[in-house]
Amino acid sequence: MTTLLGLDLRDRLAVVAGGGPVAAVKVALLLEAGARIRVIAPALCEDLVDAFAAHRISWEMREVIETDLDGAWLVVAATGDRAADEAVCRWATAARTWSINAGSGQHGTARSPALLRRAGLAIGIVSQESPDPRRIVVLRDELAAVPDLVKEGDDPNVAIESVDAVIASAAVDLRHRRPRPGRVTLVGGGPGAEDLMTVRGRIALSEADVVITDRLGPRSVLGRLPVDVEVIHVGKVPGGHGPTQAEINALLIEQAQRGRHVVRLKGGDPFLFGRGGEEVIACREHGIPVEVVPGVSSALSVPAIAGIPVTHRGTASSVTIAHGHHRLSPAAYAPVADGTTTLVLLMAVTLLADHVADALAAGVPPQTPVCIVERGTLPDERCLRARLDGVVDAAERADLQAPAIIVVGAVADPRLLAAVADHSEAAVLA
Repeated sequence: MTTLLGLDLRDRLAVVAGGGPVAAVKVALLLEAGARIRVIAPALCEDLVDAFAAHRISWEMREVIETDLDGAWLVVAATGDRAADEAVCRWATAARTWSINAGSGQHGTARSPALLRRAGLAIGIVSQESPDPRRIVVLRDELAAVPDLVKEGDDPNVAIESVDAVIASAAVDLRHRRPRPGRVTLVGGGPGAEDLMTVRGRIALSEADVVITDRLGPRSVLGRLPVDVEVIHVGKVPGGHGPTQAEINALLIEQAQRGRHVVRLKGGDPFLFGRGGEEVIACREHGIPVEVVPGVSSALSVPAIAGIPVTHRGTASSVTIAHGHHRLSPAAYAPVADGTTTLVLLMAVTLLADHVADALAAGVPPQTPVCIVERGTLPDERCLRARLDGVVDAAERADLQAPAIIVVGAVADPRLLAAVADHSEAAVLA
């Protein structure tokens, strides 16, 4: 983990080993910092010749040796020779002097930040993992284009919060530029509304080289990805066909093996009927690092948006979340029948009549409140409320379609929370 520090180098010696264009860039930064600069190199590029002519640096025309570092506060290894740069950094470390390896960054003890100067503040960006100079420069330039990112008089902590907010919004490109092993991130996109996607999920998207996405979830965020991020749709349309899970697993593996950061964007949460566990197993069997970013589950969030607490003291002490593509066993309805449990059915619109018949047969009272929320959290959300014995006819009249969440139990009674009205202007009451 890299910690960012501001170093005061005014009138302090900095030694630069190397005389090429990379060394010239580092010298320019050191000149801005007010350092005294000694360059050790057999020859100088044009920019360094100009700086030397202006008497702003000293130059010794030879190869660097260990004693050249004596008295230095900072050492920059930029010879262009990997072995020589590593040796310079080893000498510096032995002398307890901070060093920058301009070639790889792996062997130095410091890194050069990409600096953004605003309103009297210098915002430095460095790689916390393996060095990736182009990545931090791209981020610096994108932040520089944000209007009023930092204003005159802002406290440094306020500036940090402003930068964090821009990054969290996924409005910047955080992709890695240097080659690194491929990896997969399973991201739960939430119930559909873009602002219900987690910050960690948004940041993962901004790091993606390729996004493999389902039909559900926050599709609008895909439109803000850089144009060269590949987006692959693998969602299934109700009643239609799409890639099998085995084909999706193979796609994740193939993309990651190409050295890409693959974001698997799912609706809701990856581990709640999202088959995320199967994808994790497939990746790990092939040695591919995989991370899971939890999402806001539609099973809980959509009822909440509709004013339904799936548990409520004195009404329902537990909740059962079930996959509605298949009929449930009679035992699943027993706690709903005694009024202590809320049943939440996902992906159950097609078999609604079967589920209702099974519930009634299992002893769930016919007057039990039911709420069906179609396209929950989205602008065209609709909410239908009815008794259990009348909900099938009501849903047919309203022509409700998937995706929808079905809530069965006393908590679906709109009178439960008198202060919480059904917010949907398109609500259908039956």
